[in-house]
Amino acid sequence: MFNYCHQKVFRLSDTTTRIQSALISVSDKTHLDVLCQKLSEMKIEIISTGGTADFIRKLGFPVTLAEQVTGSAEILDGRVKTLHPNIFGGILARRDQPSDLKQIKDLSIPLIDLVVVNLYPFHETLGQTLEAQTALIDIGGPSLIRAASKNHRWVTVLSDPSDYSLFLKEMSPNGSVSLGFRKAMATRSFLRTSQYDSMIFSEWQESLFPTELRLAPQNKLR
Repeated sequence: MFNYCHQKVFRLSDTTTRIQSALISVSDKTHLDVLCQKLSEMKIEIISTGGTADFIRKLGFPVTLAEQVTGSAEILDGRVKTLHPNIFGGILARRDQPSDLKQIKDLSIPLIDLVVVNLYPFHETLGQTLEAQTALIDIGGPSLIRAASKNHRWVTVLSDPSDYSLFLKEMSPNGSVSLGFRKAMATRSFLRTSQYDSMIFSEWQESLFPTELRLAPQNKLR
């Protein structure tokens, strides 16, 4: 289990960033209503995709579709929807680099301050056909999580519903979160994506690799 200590882990820096926009694209929608309620109260714009956008809209919250940001509709039955410079540029832009901000402005790319993404449930396909397993290998999810984690100096990533309550406790009344918190969430997220890849490898290795190769630590996150 990840060791979360509000008083100690998050004293890396007094630097905070105010969240103004969030990208949400999740398979597991547990507690999403609570999170969206808070984001709406804080007047944080929600950008979302496909089924997640429909879910949020049915909850009664306003949503900006990702295709309105990218200028491109989802293709290949939803396989490609967030893999676009207008999404990744908004996540990866360095807020202290004038050249980054100029490009963002020139290209009319909105900055994304919060990324809420969890991965396709590949674990539900263990022991099933290769076709069934391949369908639940996530591509965009890990990419978004890693991009947000890489740029944690300015971007917050929540990669599991268990992170939401921590985030809501951490967020200040003006919608800011500390650098220490962002670093902790990035650390959790890198562990999750590494475990995800390790699970796929373990399922597919069969007799090709007779010796065990561990690609991720065995820590359990809740």
